[in-house]
Amino acid sequence: MGILNRTPDSFYDGGSMDLGATVEHGLRMVEEGAEIIDIGAVKAGPGAPVSSAEEASRLLPVVAALVEQTDVLISIETSSPEVARRAVEAGASIINDVSALADPELADACAELGAALVLMHHGDQLRGRPLNPRYTDVVRAVLDGWEETALTAIERGVRSESLIVDPGLDFGKNTFHSLELMRRLPELMATGRPLLIAASRKDVVGESLGLPPAERLEGSLALAALAANSGAAMVRAHDVRGTVRVVRMVEAVNGLRTPVRPVRGLWD
Repeated sequence: MGILNRTPDSFYDGGSMDLGATVEHGLRMVEEGAEIIDIGAVKAGPGAPVSSAEEASRLLPVVAALVEQTDVLISIETSSPEVARRAVEAGASIINDVSALADPELADACAELGAALVLMHHGDQLRGRPLNPRYTDVVRAVLDGWEETALTAIERGVRSESLIVDPGLDFGKNTFHSLELMRRLPELMATGRPLLIAASRKDVVGESLGLPPAERLEGSLALAALAANSGAAMVRAHDVRGTVRVVRMVEAVNGLRTPVRPVRGLWD
């Protein structure tokens, strides 16, 4: 899942408000092997509020251009029911909600239009709220949070098989919590739902290695490898080419992918 930001204040790449540059970046990620493009127009974290109208105006031209030029799945990172509806009508097929259905009408929109829905555990960290998270068992808290939001989504008409879960690394969690979630990925897999891991360039990497966002590639790839080895269905990444190669190598080791050119020691 390639990350495509159209925001002026993204924590890593700053995004781009230029439509042509944004679309070109998306197409480049497809060439590098992305199977899903996740488009965001609002910073997921503290930042200036963005109206639904402004969010839609940033997103919809990008969705339309990518749908016209590629066949990959389009995901929209939004918590706005209005934006979700308009994006799916424009061709998106996944809604990536970082708010854990803070507005349950988002589930209504997904149900009505048949979109898949990502349920991220955010640990009650809302935009701009001071953070000092405490958990008796962070994995149990994530599993319980998923169960609660999944029940809400299903009650509002979203098909159970259309739900994807994300533990929300760094969201409402300190670095020790996020590292524990990565260590205990098999327990998170036990839900049976597709698991999305979004660790790319995050503080869990930066604080573990003492590095700024621009220098977090190797740490991000390490977490991508752990996610793939544990069976995660999706890995969200800024650096698509490297992440795709890491995931494919893990799949080859695990017998899930045939080597591309198996020659060594196979000749007569």
